[in-house]
Amino acid sequence: MKFFVDTADINDIRDLASTGLLDGVTTNPSLIMKAGKAFIPLIEEICSVVSGPVSAEVASTDYETMLKEGKKLAKIAKNVAVKVPLTPAGLKVCKALSDEGTMVNVTLCFSASQAILAAKAGAAFISPFVGRLDDIGADGLNLIADIVEIYNNYDDWNTEVLVASVRHPIHIVESAKIGAHVVTCPPDVIKKLYSHPLTDKGLAAFVEDWKKTGQSIL
Repeated sequence: MKFFVDTADINDIRDLASTGLLDGVTTNPSLIMKAGKAFIPLIEEICSVVSGPVSAEVASTDYETMLKEGKKLAKIAKNVAVKVPLTPAGLKVCKALSDEGTMVNVTLCFSASQAILAAKAGAAFISPFVGRLDDIGADGLNLIADIVEIYNNYDDWNTEVLVASVRHPIHIVESAKIGAHVVTCPPDVIKKLYSHPLTDKGLAAFVEDWKKTGQSIL
């Protein structure tokens, strides 16, 4: 499973990239607003830090403008994945850009039928939102299972399932068990994967016992 971080905070991105755990980055207009930086220079900077896909989202909703924005974003760096909404216009843009060799991340997916359309349109990634489905009483992980099952039936579909709206480590673990290709998570959720009380307890005991030996490795 690939790990993408869902943030536009360059400091968090640099920190996670240094661990070797980071395979890509996803951004959206809300994260760009939160970062408080100019959009295109920020995407350029992120692409210089991360060699994997960096999702940069179009800002308009009509086909002609989205396509122009997508073409401009694709020129920023070779690892830009243009992010488009799962709408009729968005899928037309996906088809046009993917035919030109541009990676496209189709976002705001909430059903298996939508995921089928994205694959047919040539999306590099489909982003189903598990957390937002959970919020309305649905089971977001069931959607992931459905999409993975469907995609596995067709060898000529190369769309990767990118699990989005991840709220906690269980979403990550269960998505991995299902066979999703990618998860994108806020930095704090990725960092929670490290945590276990028995790890902390065991390390504290080892440190204390080592002190008692009076030795030093250095």
